[in-house]
Amino acid sequence: MNMNDLKTSKAAVSTVTHNKNEFDAKTQNIYEAISITAKRAIQINSEIKKELLEKLEEFATYSDSLEEVFENKEQIEVSKFYEKLPKPHALAVEEWLMDKIYHRNTEKDA
Repeated sequence: MNMNDLKTSKAAVSTVTHNKNEFDAKTQNIYEAISITAKRAIQINSEIKKELLEKLEEFATYSDSLEEVFENKEQIEVSKFYEKLPKPHALAVEEWLMDKIYHRNTEKDA
């Protein structure tokens, strides 16, 4: 998942109700479907966090004095962009419903 994927994502920015039957259709188990999307949301969150920290690091200014605090407009703009993005769980649910998440149950496969 990269910045362009985040910009073009149609995931909801606010809370949305999904049809339970549609959500658990692939697994026939709502708890398994939620577990899969939760694990994907954790992956997405770590990717976004890594990307954000890399971008903020580009604009970082280091000083020896703790009293000096610089307001960096580029950092503020980057932070605002990431704040407006859909949340990781919404992105994961969108991927799940669009069948973009590969999953398998190793207990059933054995």
